[in-house]
Amino acid sequence: MTTLQHADTSIRQVLRDHGRLATDPGKLATDADLYQSGMTSHASVNVMLALEGEFDIEFPDHMLKRNVFRSIGSIERALRELIAA
Repeated sequence: MTTLQHADTSIRQVLRDHGRLATDPGKLATDADLYQSGMTSHASVNVMLALEGEFDIEFPDHMLKRNVFRSIGSIERALRELIAA
């Protein structure tokens, strides 16, 4: 399980492995739109599942929205909320 201390690095690695982005996630700004960078809704499901495994969390139904997975920053905020709960 990854801690939030290394969340940015872990999120970028998950995106590299599962996001199917046209741009290297390591070069994206934290607020860059991942969908504009090539992520599809199908890839976002794969990203979500990989994040659940990486952080040992489960995204509740109310978080299964496009805007939660829109950027590295939005993903990190969602993770912080889930881990703090």
